[in-house]
Amino acid sequence: MNRPAPSVPTADIPVEAMLAEVRKPLGPVWWSVFLASALLAAWGIGWSSWRIAAEGVGVLGVNNNVVWGLDIVHFVFWIGLGHAGTLISAVLLLTRQSWRSPIARGAEQMTLCAVICAAVFPVVHVGRVWMAWMASPLPEVSGIWPDMASPLMWDVMAVSTYFLLSLLYWYIGLVPDFALLRDCCKGRLRRRYGWLALGWQGTGRQWRAYEKASLLFAVILTPLVVSVHSVVSFDFSVTQVPGWHQSIFPPYFVGGPSSAAWRWFS
Repeated sequence: MNRPAPSVPTADIPVEAMLAEVRKPLGPVWWSVFLASALLAAWGIGWSSWRIAAEGVGVLGVNNNVVWGLDIVHFVFWIGLGHAGTLISAVLLLTRQSWRSPIARGAEQMTLCAVICAAVFPVVHVGRVWMAWMASPLPEVSGIWPDMASPLMWDVMAVSTYFLLSLLYWYIGLVPDFALLRDCCKGRLRRRYGWLALGWQGTGRQWRAYEKASLLFAVILTPLVVSVHSVVSFDFSVTQVPGWHQSIFPPYFVGGPSSAAWRWFS
């Protein structure tokens, strides 16, 4: 049995307008902006990579007296930004707000982009980027295992788990939309959206499973935000550097993005 249609006028649902945007070919303005952005990103990545390779991580403010430089500061910033997006989406879902969809989608995409940006900086901080694979818990022929006492290893596990769950949470919310696009498109687009829709037919059983899965991910991600940001704060608090070795760091780090998200939501 299919789920009943929403009790709103058809004119209030801009389905045709959305489909027209999907079918519309990309114009010269879009391609111009895209190419300019790609060139700017390539220049920034190339220039920064050359500077770090030629001069070392000292260009980021790291030296014998300074333990953490700009890279770890940026890492914390992006993680906090991603957590704010997760809290906005999860809180709107848990409070059953009917207007949450457009805001939640943007917040979830912001979370994914922020976590990807954040993952770059610990790798750069290590200095030997080509050895970043050693941060994964894989056996190595020389018998060297990752140092599980290092907070950088805790970051790898916490951020990887957080990114995977956030990706699944975002994707589950898009499954009905992929099915709608599948039913309204033809040819290759229909096949592609069909793969992404995972056989969605809009039955009552599927809608119940969809709502339960969304609620479950929201319930899991909400406390996960607290745990991940606490782990991020350990980068600073577990060191023996005077002024940084503080037990207040975990609640302080959690309270920062949480209060910002709450102020935005209010």
